[in-house]
Amino acid sequence: METHEYANGEVNLLWKPKLCIHSGICVRTLPNVYDPKARPWIRPQNATGEELLAQIAKCPSGALSIKGES
Repeated sequence: METHEYANGEVNLLWKPKLCIHSGICVRTLPNVYDPKARPWIRPQNATGEELLAQIAKCPSGALSIKGES
């Protein structure tokens, strides 16, 4: 499955576009990180590892995850 990886030095975030249901939780929770109009649209350097972990745990589809975690 297609996977995109983004890192901020603390966390390696994985995004699987085919799983994404576009609920918008990521954008509403961390708008400085997730900006669908920007390229790249995910900028994890704009949040701490802790903030990213908390937000990713809320992803309803599982499209967002942390590398190395199941």
